[in-house]
Formats: sequence, C-alpha cells, structure tokens
Amino acid sequence: MIRSIIAGTGSYIPPVIKKNDEFTSGKFYTGKSLALSSGMPEIIEKFRQITGIEERRYAPDHITASNMATFAARLAIEDSGIDPETIDQIIVAHNYGDIKHGSVQSDTVPSLASRVKHELKISNPSCVPYDILFGCPGWLQGLIQADAFIKAGMASTCLVIGTETLSRVIDVFDRDSMIFSDGAGAFIVQKKEVNATGGGFLGACTRSDCTEELNYIYFDKSYEPEIVGNTNFIKMHGRKVYEYALKQVPAAMKDCLEKSSVDIKDLKKIFIHQANEKMDEAIVKALYRLYDMDVAAESVMPMSIHWLGNSSVATIPTLYDLVLKGQVEDHALHAGDVILFASVGAGMNINAACYKLE
Repeated sequence: MIRSIIAGTGSYIPPVIKKNDEFTSGKFYTGKSLALSSGMPEIIEKFRQITGIEERRYAPDHITASNMATFAARLAIEDSGIDPETIDQIIVAHNYGDIKHGSVQSDTVPSLASRVKHELKISNPSCVPYDILFGCPGWLQGLIQADAFIKAGMASTCLVIGTETLSRVIDVFDRDSMIFSDGAGAFIVQKKEVNATGGGFLGACTRSDCTEELNYIYFDKSYEPEIVGNTNFIKMHGRKVYEYALKQVPAAMKDCLEKSSVDIKDLKKIFIHQANEKMDEAIVKALYRLYDMDVAAESVMPMSIHWLGNSSVATIPTLYDLVLKGQVEDHALHAGDVILFASVGAGMNINAACYKLE
C-alpha cells in the first residue's frame, strides 16, 4: 500500500530571547481599556503558572516569516537527502504573512510559499507553491493535505512548513501578548510503498466551528485607551478558547485514533499545539478519560512552550524536530512508535493525525 512518510525535518528557533521579567516595566489593560489593578510581577507570575511560559523567542528585526520558513526548509531538505527539484508541492502555513519589524501590515503577495521556492532556487515549474491560512492548526492541515495529494497520486514529495512572527502583531498592553512568539518548522513528506504493518500516516480528522466560535480569536484595536487609529492586533477570548478546546479537541483526537485503527494503549506520544500548558494537559487527560483511563500527561506529551512560547503553526513541527533530534529531556522517538498530532486555533478549527514511525 501507499503511505506518506516523514523523510526529513527542520526548524528555525529565533535567537532573540524575551523573558517574563522583561514585561514588568510595561502596563496591561482589560478589554474595556481599564488598567489591571494587580502589580505587574503578580500578573506575570499568575500567567506563568497557567501557561507554563517562562520565556519566548522573537525573530531578529531583519528576519521575516518567509525567511524563517526557508531556513527550516533547508534543514528539512538536508535531513531528508532529497534533491529540492523533486519537490512537487511547497505548502506554507501562516496567518499574518511577512511583516516587517516596526509594522503590522501583512505582505502576502507573492505567497510565502512562492518566496520560499525562490529562495531555495527551485526552477522546476511543476513544483507548486501555495499558502494555507487555517489558524494555529494550519501546519497540520497542510500535512493532512500533503498526505491526501500523495495518496491520490498527484504528488510524491511535499515540503510542509509552518512559520509565524506573532511578535509583530501583538498588543503590548494586552497580557495575552506574553503568550505569543515566533518560529518555523518544516517537514519533507514522501510517498512510499509499505506493507500493512509499515510506517507512515495512518489517518486524520478535521473539525471546524464557525458560528458563535468565529471570533474567539480575532483582530482588534489596542487595549491602551490613548492609542487611536486603524491599527489592529491579535486578540482572543481566552476563557472561551479554553472551554471550546477542552470540549472538542479530545473528541477529535479520539475520532482520529478510531479512523486510524489505533488502540490508545499503543499510542506513545502526543504532539499537541503548544498553546497553554494547563490547557494542553487538560486536553490529554480528557482524551484518556474517554477511554476510562488515567495518564500522567507529561509522560506522553513533550512540551516546548516553557522556553519557546506559542508560535502558532510552528509549534508542532518545531517540537517534533527537537524530540526527534534528542533535544527534549525525557522524551524520545523510536521506530514503530505510533504518535498523534493535534491542534486547535482560530476559526475555530481542530485537526489531528496519526503517524507510525518507520
């Protein structure tokens, strides 16, 4: 049978470190532009306890999202050993395009995928580059799409990238701004003929709710009352996002396992979007409760949010690359391991995919 396999991975972790204590000199407001009554050290500590974030990474001023995507792509191509000219599709997931430092204006023409193809110097006209905007699950949706094209016989090799510079669309007067970060991760996905017990992608599911959930994550003006103008920043209704994710993500993960014919007892690792440590832990525990099981979330769920923050579409491919290359303590991957990818984000959208390592 034909399956899609991960042939190579790469990630770009920006060098600019922003620690929690660097926010203490600022000031946060509520959505009604009222100054928060608590002191900044208290607000920041409570934030750390909930999200697990102690520091995050920002891109250097001269680096854009497409630059980071290219850096990660080169590493994935090198890791896979393929000829870049054999790539059939370049799929780049992002949400805000290329944004220059000091600006919040998005630049998406030409597409980021086209820019990556250009920077990689790929001349093959049959290599099709395109972007996906799907919220934080965008990279995983790109992976699901690459798998579908491969199984349909329309592609043999795909480059799937997630890249984002969220640091350039945050409202520094909103405490949620401390969540977001920058980064990029890339996979080379290839067609391979395997037997029934072989590795590769086993199954996937996607869910989208766009009624009352549509604006749980959105763009709006700064919370600072003195700021006027048309400049908007990333915003979210954190409590609503949490409640939605806890209710819907475990069910989607279970659906994916069933479609993939995977017994949860055979599941070795869960690579979940690095959104919020407490939320991710709650989602994993809720998944196992659907099977009347209990689990220590940290045993199956590697995390990078503590030092990388939430880089949206880049969190899962970056985390997987780090674990695969032995850079996450107490977590490792081995041939034959069955893993689950899962993500949730603006839309609201959810997806999950099961994969068996070769």
